[in-house]
Amino acid sequence: MSSLRSDICEWLGATDLEEDSEALINECVSICQMYNLTAKDLQYKWEALSYGKAQTILRFTRESAADVKARIQREIQAKNASSVSKSTATGFVRGKLANSAKFVGVTAKGLTGPLKAAAQPPKALFGGMTSVLVKTEQDFDGPIASSSRVTFVGQKDARQNRAYRYMYETLGERSETLDTQLDGFGELILKHYRDVGQLGHPGVFSEEFCVVVGRIVLDAEASGSGVKLNDQSLILEASRAHGDGLRVPLQLAPDLKIRGGYKGLGGVGLFPGAVVALKGRNGGGGYFIASEILAIPPMPASPIPPSNVAASFDMCIACGPFTPDANLDYKPWRTFINNLKASKPAVVLILGPFIDATHTHIQDGLVDETPSDLFKRQFIAPLCDFLSQSPTSTVLLVPSVNDIISDHAVFPQCELDDEFRGDPRIRLLPNPARFSLNGISFAVCSVDVLYHLRKEEYFRRGEEVDSIVCEPEAANDPMSNLGRYVLQQRSFYPIFPVSLDVAHEVNLDVSHSAELRVAENPNDPAPDVMVLPSRLKHFSKVVDNSVVVNPSYLTKGTYATLSYSGQGTELPKDRISADIARLS
Repeated sequence: MSSLRSDICEWLGATDLEEDSEALINECVSICQMYNLTAKDLQYKWEALSYGKAQTILRFTRESAADVKARIQREIQAKNASSVSKSTATGFVRGKLANSAKFVGVTAKGLTGPLKAAAQPPKALFGGMTSVLVKTEQDFDGPIASSSRVTFVGQKDARQNRAYRYMYETLGERSETLDTQLDGFGELILKHYRDVGQLGHPGVFSEEFCVVVGRIVLDAEASGSGVKLNDQSLILEASRAHGDGLRVPLQLAPDLKIRGGYKGLGGVGLFPGAVVALKGRNGGGGYFIASEILAIPPMPASPIPPSNVAASFDMCIACGPFTPDANLDYKPWRTFINNLKASKPAVVLILGPFIDATHTHIQDGLVDETPSDLFKRQFIAPLCDFLSQSPTSTVLLVPSVNDIISDHAVFPQCELDDEFRGDPRIRLLPNPARFSLNGISFAVCSVDVLYHLRKEEYFRRGEEVDSIVCEPEAANDPMSNLGRYVLQQRSFYPIFPVSLDVAHEVNLDVSHSAELRVAENPNDPAPDVMVLPSRLKHFSKVVDNSVVVNPSYLTKGTYATLSYSGQGTELPKDRISADIARLS
């Protein structure tokens, strides 16, 4: 007796020897084979149909088999009709936008805002293609602001460039990306330190001192597992162009000098993946000994914006998790929404995770609605309610790699699907994101890079030489140094490889590291504001030419407020005021 037939017999409590039941069993087997069902699937479908009709589970008969078969046919027809309707509606919206006089002069490639997805080709997801039904402006409920209090300018590249296919990364692509990064820093060093002349090879024996550029690597074999970076575990990895891609043991001289850094820092921070410029030589002992560390040139300050009182704006910044691990009530989030309704800021920046995949209730399945419905009910509906009371405000949403509502499980991460927008004043941004508000540049990332850097950091002290003197003196506390590493390395996540201790928090896609750049080019100005939420203690500090903000997590009862004064002649960092607020 086949497994399917025996399972059906067990369910019906019948055997093949019973003439009355044999025909019924044959009918059940036929239905299961026709619609690719198991005996359990068929049982559940009958119980659902029976209970819906009689509020009880009736005995299964040949007439019951006919009813179940008809029910399955109706479900298949309804599913097919829904797919056709969705595809037709999507095509209609796209065709309507392309021929609308309202968008004369705007190509499909140039659409932005809530209509962006309508003109874009469907995104690739796990090797397949899917169409997303989007709303036009007329489809949104509630008032739509005629003009916002801020001018938002986001990244120019299209969403499909960020919604890349992952898990297809090759070793060649990773190697090429890492080499390109080193070569770019090599050009930056040669341009900044004009007396260098040319870069040397760290693996070639020489009596002459030379300057080399490479990446710090932890010698795990020499130090053992679980050991942080130290003087005995340093390895320098060179690019193929300037060092044949070799890894050379690195020693730092006892009288190490730090050249070109900010005065008063007292040393330099090293961690796996940090790009460094070193002056020294390979004396033939199988290692490169560095007598000087040439500090990576700091990012320049952005130009002084014109004085314009109309450019002033205020802002609230909050980061998830938004509910404690014990429940899904989202009480801190509701309190935050009430604060927004009272203060009515021009901009609200919210960073995920919104629906945290690591939440115990999510992992244990203790929810009675889909993650999408939960997100729309807990987040989009309250935000739309806030926007109805503050119609000139703008909301910015940045996802997290832990967001279960995001189908992009790697970092860098594309923005959420347009189905989660809910209102044209809600903008969906990638993670990390770079944008500007009234000419003030922002750099935002929801990955806890500060904590990861803190775990891996090895601070090496040395004598300061040819230091940069600034007024007031550069901040040299541990939190400021962490923010400075991100700025100097020009990357939202400069660590490589990701430590095993925190690998579950960030699934790094190295070949798309271009999306992790803090600025488009190495010589571009530093962001005026950099938002880096972390489990470390909340802070707001001026680091070099940027205001670095860690609002911490809303479940800890804190968020950040920021205000920009458009009137003045100072640098943006001097016209920005950022504070940490507590939920009331």
